[in-house]
Amino acid sequence: MLKKIIPAIDWLSHYHKNDLRGDLSAGLIVAVMLIPQGMAYAMLAGLPPEIGLYASTIPLIIYALFGSSRQLAVGPVAMVSLLVFTGVSQLAEPQTEEFVSYALLLALMVGVIQFALGIFRLGFLVNFLSHAVISGFTSAAALIIGLSQLKHILGFDLPKDSIFVILYEAIRGIGETNLTALIIGVGSIAVLLFFKKKLPRFPAPLVVVVLGTVFTYLFKLNETAGVNIVGDIPQGIPSLSLPAFDFASIGALLPIALTISFVGFMESIAVAKAIAAKEKYKINSNQELNGLGLANIVGSFFSAYPVTGGFSRSAVNYQAGARTGLASIITAVIILVALLFLTPLLYYLPQAVLAAIIMVAVFGLIDIKEAVHIFKIRQADGWTLIITAIATLTLGIEQGILIGIAVSLILFIWRSAYPHVAELGYVEQEDVFKNIKRFPDAKTYDHTLIYRIDASLYFANMAFLEEKLREAIAEKNASNVILDFSAVNAIDAVAIDELEEIIESYRDSGVKFYIAGMKGPVKDLVKRAGWDEKYGDKINFLTVKQALNTVQ
Repeated sequence: MLKKIIPAIDWLSHYHKNDLRGDLSAGLIVAVMLIPQGMAYAMLAGLPPEIGLYASTIPLIIYALFGSSRQLAVGPVAMVSLLVFTGVSQLAEPQTEEFVSYALLLALMVGVIQFALGIFRLGFLVNFLSHAVISGFTSAAALIIGLSQLKHILGFDLPKDSIFVILYEAIRGIGETNLTALIIGVGSIAVLLFFKKKLPRFPAPLVVVVLGTVFTYLFKLNETAGVNIVGDIPQGIPSLSLPAFDFASIGALLPIALTISFVGFMESIAVAKAIAAKEKYKINSNQELNGLGLANIVGSFFSAYPVTGGFSRSAVNYQAGARTGLASIITAVIILVALLFLTPLLYYLPQAVLAAIIMVAVFGLIDIKEAVHIFKIRQADGWTLIITAIATLTLGIEQGILIGIAVSLILFIWRSAYPHVAELGYVEQEDVFKNIKRFPDAKTYDHTLIYRIDASLYFANMAFLEEKLREAIAEKNASNVILDFSAVNAIDAVAIDELEEIIESYRDSGVKFYIAGMKGPVKDLVKRAGWDEKYGDKINFLTVKQALNTVQ
């Protein structure tokens, strides 16, 4: 029982010495990668850089103990950081103590929501975020995140507005560009892209951080060339503190907390499942919610803003040899040591370098190929992706994902209200009944309509079914109708009553109805409605062929 609550007990009790080398290697490499990333993502979230480092310590240890993935690398990520900025900047000015306080409260709220979803086994709710919505949202958000860092690359302020305004103001103010900051930013991007392509496992962010810091220190670029630097980063590990509780603030932050809870979990569970499939073990989605929820709850008491599992770091963690959650614990310990002793070395770190790290990380999330692929398979899903992306770019992060969810749900309801139906004919060579539109040579029968319904029946699609049945019966001049229920997985009370009305209304016209292939759960429901007494064996045929033999 305790192993279910704390999955780490399982891998700790069976830990193999052979795994230690891989865990040590992965823990060190991810720590080296996470120190600059954590600072960069905190800056993106509108927070002081040390908050990103705090978020890379305690939450990692908590997730390692309570999460079900052995290789997922939890910590600050670009998407969640942008969402934090979007939500909290409506209540306070970025980089202020009030802003930090709201961000910590937001982490607590996200943790409580995720933990509650896990405890009540409501992980299935994230399925309402369709792949098309996530893809469109991610690509648009990546563009917003990347362009939000343009001010640090160019070296002059740009408005916190839509990407169109940012681009316009960037072009208009191009003469104000700080050439030194531009060279540092573009050079960092070039180095990061080189290593990403040639040596993806190499901790390239550390290289640009070291180079940028050393050059700025040696040539005092912050004084001689006006290059913006990180400045003082407080030394020491995060201390225990309580997030400020304010019911008005909780109400204001709730929409963004829900968005982060779902989007963060989707990002986390996707990469966790991909790695688990390769390693031949299972991910428990509800346990993942518990692990992430507890990581955010506990983290909020140690000055951490919302965290989740990241795609790139998890891939690096896995490729570097991580075998268990010990790798994440090692990462957290190394960052704690860095907080105690190494933060003075980052004083001269240019903000342009952190902006470059963010831009390279997020622009990789823009997936044009996926959009083309989705359009090729199903245009409706493709348009859902496009609408979500446009809404996110023009209206904002929260509104974009809500509109995407609304569009995907409307499409789902529309498809279920207008299900696929087909008249069947007999294909003698294969001894099967098939759609006569796809198999025009299939044998049909005079005055007998064989009709398949490819959906569950409920109140919203019965009007459509009745209309299609009337058209088919009239066209066929049928006196016998065989309904193939093999694809009907469920039926509600309204659909039972309306189907009964259809059968009864045609009885006076001499049209008889037969039902074949009815599944057990559906049969149980119609039995309660008294259909066994009303229709007897006419509804109990196992196959269409049995029903046809009775009719013929």
